[in-house]
Amino acid sequence: MSDSASQDPLLLRRLLRARDRMDALSHEDWPVSRLAAVSGVSEAHFARSFRQAFGVPPHRYLLTRRIERAKALLRDSDLAVTAIAFETGWNSLGTFGRTFRDVTGESPGEFRARERAIAQPLDRVPACYLSAAHRPDLTIAVSEKRRLETDDRGAGTQTMEVP
Repeated sequence: MSDSASQDPLLLRRLLRARDRMDALSHEDWPVSRLAAVSGVSEAHFARSFRQAFGVPPHRYLLTRRIERAKALLRDSDLAVTAIAFETGWNSLGTFGRTFRDVTGESPGEFRARERAIAQPLDRVPACYLSAAHRPDLTIAVSEKRRLETDDRGAGTQTMEVP
């Protein structure tokens, strides 16, 4: 949590309740209205408080969870990329593939191939550490990255690297 020390403990518990629901059901749609209802606060107050408490807006937090889950399925299962896209909450394979590439820098297929080539024995590392290590770092929105890349390419300058 980023600036949660200044927030009301009751509000933080309500925000955690919403975040826990997103974690448990990240494949579902979580508009701010639904999250606010889970938290028992207004939509504007929820969105502002969530960002203050966790350092990212609710949609970006959910996107992080979905990418994290997709990476785990690509790495640890033989499910088809299409099945993984739908299982992790995307409504189209194209959106999943584009977002995955924007966030990770490689396509889902490239990610799977690279992870399988590495295949290091990680069974001694606690799962919580592995999850944290593989969590995408979304400090700006994917659409902002895309816009910055387009602006840079149009100006003939260097393009921004996508992490």
